[in-house]
Amino acid sequence: MRDLPPTAMLRAFEVATRHSTFTSAAEELFITQSAVSHQLKNLEEIWGLQLFERGRSLRLTPAGAALAPIVREFFSKLETTLADQREQKGRVRLRVNTTYSFALKWLLPRLPGLTRLHPEILVTLESTDKAINFASTDSDVAIRFGHGHYPALHTEFMFREQLFPVASPALLQRFGSPRDPAELLRYPLLTRDGADLVPKWDVWFKLAGIGTEALKESVRFADTNMTIEAALLGQGVALARSGHVEREISDGSLVRLFAIPFPSPAAYYFVCPKGVETQPHIIHFRNWLLAESLSAQHRYQ
Repeated sequence: MRDLPPTAMLRAFEVATRHSTFTSAAEELFITQSAVSHQLKNLEEIWGLQLFERGRSLRLTPAGAALAPIVREFFSKLETTLADQREQKGRVRLRVNTTYSFALKWLLPRLPGLTRLHPEILVTLESTDKAINFASTDSDVAIRFGHGHYPALHTEFMFREQLFPVASPALLQRFGSPRDPAELLRYPLLTRDGADLVPKWDVWFKLAGIGTEALKESVRFADTNMTIEAALLGQGVALARSGHVEREISDGSLVRLFAIPFPSPAAYYFVCPKGVETQPHIIHFRNWLLAESLSAQHRYQ
């Protein structure tokens, strides 16, 4: 680019846009006032534009005002990228793709444990509810929720969640704690709408030996996190997957109701393109992930 000036000139311009005088700009740059003035004059000559209206104080011209945010963003991105590259020095990046709800509720709270065990691995989380296509993504590995039929990929079973009703203490105080599963039919029932893998209240009631003629769901949500949030707000009883309410049950903001075994029809699987699973950082991540999965599997059995 013929009009690209030396970095020192751009830096002088960026600093000068944040000061009212050459003197204060020079102090930030640790150079003389005349040096700042000289660099800005040369920059104006290179670009063929007047950037400042000079007087008792510096004021940007329309051209200077248009260019200032572009130059400022350039230095900001440069500094951020350099800091990121220095942080990554000696570390290997691992891009993990999974659903947003699983990343938020299950994987994210556990990542500090991975960092303590393997500080050399720098994880980047990418979330989508769609089936991943490794040919069109930068993801290295993925965690899929389904039935494990991924013939073109290296696949390992992680764990299967348990499904159970949860409610907030406030809701139970308002309605009273149910003494048996049939009593839940008089509570507002929340559920997630949509996918075939989503648990249904009628299945849970049948497992409890309760007829569903009187079943009346209160609200259906399109998102798992919205369903759990509604339960936290005391809007009803949610049929939740164990991996999505661990923290809430632990801190008492949600209460598990009844211990009727109801394994999820789908499970979580670690997947990656065949051959990738032999890379050292992938092995470390996979082993850690499977150990965490085993612990989660045992927690609600």
